[in-house]
Amino acid sequence: MATITTWFTLGLLGELLGTAVLAYGYTLVPEETRKRYLLLIAIPGIAIVAYALMALGFGSIQSEGHTVYVIRYADWLLTTPLNVWFLALLAGASRQDTVKLVVLQALTIVFGFAGAVTPSPISYALFAVGAALFGGVIYLLYRNIAVAAKSTLSDIEISLYRTLRNFVIVLWMVYPVVWLLGAAGLGLMDVETATLVIVYLDVVTKVGFGVIALLAMMDLGSVGETAEEPTSVAGD
Repeated sequence: MATITTWFTLGLLGELLGTAVLAYGYTLVPEETRKRYLLLIAIPGIAIVAYALMALGFGSIQSEGHTVYVIRYADWLLTTPLNVWFLALLAGASRQDTVKLVVLQALTIVFGFAGAVTPSPISYALFAVGAALFGGVIYLLYRNIAVAAKSTLSDIEISLYRTLRNFVIVLWMVYPVVWLLGAAGLGLMDVETATLVIVYLDVVTKVGFGVIALLAMMDLGSVGETAEEPTSVAGD
């Protein structure tokens, strides 16, 4: 448990640093994008609370002979829908597609948690439902939301959407593998190793997603300012 506590503490430090960087970035992005930018700060900000509680030994239960970190799933239930919500806002997606996307992502986490606290073989059936729901998230991000992005965004913004989408989907696809190999699934991965992998993924996905968006939004702001300069000169 001492090792797991160390990983949680390192995760806490990573989320703290990432949140601080993204909070400072709020002052650097164009004003018209700051409202949705707050989602990027909230994602690691929520994780700070989760990792602080887990590092202190709170938020875990024993179920089916293994430890389930309830707070971890609560974190994901709050943060992963924010990731896809940001992507939908960036793409200018319809409200209907946005709601579908957020709900499907939330249900993915719910069924993953249900599988973790349910005995086999029902646990695998619940996991399969969660995986199918995640497939729906992927479908929307690569079809409906991508079509909206293509019709509303500039080339630079489309590139940002695709980068963030691919970044988060590829990394999120590792989580089900850890679930299957870990204690909730086949038990081929010990708790310490699974915790280390998940902490690493959490910091990279939450902070990395925000930093990529921050840098791109700063570039977009610079491009906008450059485009306005000739107009100002002409007005003079």
